[in-house]
Amino acid sequence: MYSTAPPILVKWLRAAGEPSRLRLLALCADGALSVSDLAQALKQSEPRVSRHLKILCEAGLLVRLRHGHWVHYRLAEGAEGASFVRGLLGQLDRSDPVLVRDRGGARAAAVPEPRAMAHGAQSRLGRALAELVAAGGLSAPLEAVLVCGVSHPELLESAARASRHCTAIAQSRRAAQAARAFAQRRGFTCRVLQATSPDVFSDTDLARAGEPFDAVLLDTFASGEALARMLEHARRVLTPSGRLWIFERYESLERSRERIVEHPLARLRRLLGDAGLTCERLSPVEADGEHVLAAAARPAAAAAGQVASAAGARP
Repeated sequence: MYSTAPPILVKWLRAAGEPSRLRLLALCADGALSVSDLAQALKQSEPRVSRHLKILCEAGLLVRLRHGHWVHYRLAEGAEGASFVRGLLGQLDRSDPVLVRDRGGARAAAVPEPRAMAHGAQSRLGRALAELVAAGGLSAPLEAVLVCGVSHPELLESAARASRHCTAIAQSRRAAQAARAFAQRRGFTCRVLQATSPDVFSDTDLARAGEPFDAVLLDTFASGEALARMLEHARRVLTPSGRLWIFERYESLERSRERIVEHPLARLRRLLGDAGLTCERLSPVEADGEHVLAAAARPAAAAAGQVASAAGARP
């Protein structure tokens, strides 16, 4: 246990005792991130986030690291400061919806590691998800596929190789650049658009992407109201017989600070149903230390029609 002089402790408390700065500390505890990544995650302007980061750095709670043309921020390595931050963050409910959304936004905005991208495989989780959708029906020949989010380029490649026309919507300029570079290295064609808002899906984005689509892949790890809106948008751009794939972390489907009264699987089925989609398949996926639910769904009308046709065909 470290003993800290009162003036230093007061400086730390003043720096960390502001909602946005506390969220920044929680994000930087997971790894080094740039101002752009952090602004995307918090959905705040870069100048505003920069001011918060300056206060945290001056207090000795964060440090600036230069990587080529980019500056990243991470927790300070000093024993006393690090101990204070870790103790502070240990009191946080990591399943809080705001913190879950922040982590998802940071993952989506961050540029993948160059070494992994050069080998054409970003993660074991990405490969597992790509294999799952291929086995679940994402295979040629499809006319058009929409990929919302480019967190796992393996999914992007699967969608592009299964369709004549593949369109992706990336959450940030950096994510879009990384996706285009990955497609070029891997030798597949996909139109990559940058989202006009942090929510990935918007009416403007959908108009630019065109519609309808035979398949939609939501590679965004959204949660709460954002997830409900995205599912509604996805249903609108699907063809009547199209299929949607969604990937959600268990933690984003759980209630914060409450007794869990709805199992994550049941909650995801309900969210799909509320958006007019019928869940056909739910599969748990575990890789890279992450636990993800992968779901495949169709428009409810199409699913009902299939059931009626099957019943009519029985002798």
